[in-house]
Amino acid sequence: MSKRDYYEVLGVARTATDEELKKAYRRMAMKYHPDRNPGDAAAEASFKECKEAYEVLADAGKRRMYDAHGHAAFEGGMGGGGGGGPDMNDIFGDIFGNIFGGGGGSRGPRRGADVGYVMELDLEEAVAGVERRIEIPTLVECSPCHGSGSEDGKVETCSTCQGRGQVRMQRGIFAMQQACPHCAGTGKQIPNPCKTCRGAGRVEDEKVLQVKIPAGVDTGDRIRLQGEGEAGPPGTSPGDLYVEVRVREHAIFQRDGDDLHCEVPIRISQAALGDTVRVATLEGEAEIRIPAETQTGKLFRLRGKGVQSVRSRAPGDLYCRILVETPVNLTAEQRKLLEQFEATFTAESSRKHSPKSATFVDGIKGFWEKMKP
Repeated sequence: MSKRDYYEVLGVARTATDEELKKAYRRMAMKYHPDRNPGDAAAEASFKECKEAYEVLADAGKRRMYDAHGHAAFEGGMGGGGGGGPDMNDIFGDIFGNIFGGGGGSRGPRRGADVGYVMELDLEEAVAGVERRIEIPTLVECSPCHGSGSEDGKVETCSTCQGRGQVRMQRGIFAMQQACPHCAGTGKQIPNPCKTCRGAGRVEDEKVLQVKIPAGVDTGDRIRLQGEGEAGPPGTSPGDLYVEVRVREHAIFQRDGDDLHCEVPIRISQAALGDTVRVATLEGEAEIRIPAETQTGKLFRLRGKGVQSVRSRAPGDLYCRILVETPVNLTAEQRKLLEQFEATFTAESSRKHSPKSATFVDGIKGFWEKMKP
């Protein structure tokens, strides 16, 4: 069967940059990696295909040869020596290091996978801090064999890699070291596997944890719990648990970093005559003195009434935006009083009492003057 075009394999254009190639390879390799698809021959074949494509396209010299001659460039000795291509061990370490654990990808047994958990909090909980009980379905250490994978505790040296944990693989002109497929890089074999975990050293279960969230966290913050991720294969360490915080929308406050914003509705009479109004803060109530002739949109800043930073412990500020509210459900007497009040305005007095409105009208007139032919 003929080989697919390498660019098609990685799903990129022929003009793709080195960074675009790396991102595409990372995405494909994570999707088809054997550790994520145990026993899936098709996924393993796709993984090898995308790895082969990246090995060629990530090397500038080999990529030029491939662009000129296609797959024929590497058949019958045409490829030649080849220059300094990417170190695939380093590539694997970069791509799989945080997912399957351990540095250098194929250089030994991998630790347990890291686990992610999203915790939703109310604003009050995020501001004050909270302790939550969470339940996570994951792989945990097998209790009967204490994670060894052995029924009787006995292990032997792997006959495939002779205890080295690595084997050398050759594909055409490419050669690389990778973890031994028979012992998963441990260099050991288990003659009498545990009946509970079948030699894996870990089983699927639900882990229950008490997680303490510090005060001041915000959406996107992550708390790392070392060693609380998936249990690793026998002889390796577990992964980590990352708890990501998401803060729900609040009925009154909008958060911007360590600052809070809110709207304060006031009546027309309060805005025109001035008044003192009470507003909610995280610590209770506070007073704002509204000066006469206040307009919608005016901001009042209450220093230190925001959120205490989780990093610097310095509090943010609270910004109160004034909203002059139009009265509704008027009584007959209120309507009559407003009509009498409105009658006191003339075209000339409007400029004095409503300067923004007058400026708007003048702007409209000027616009239409300019539009005349």
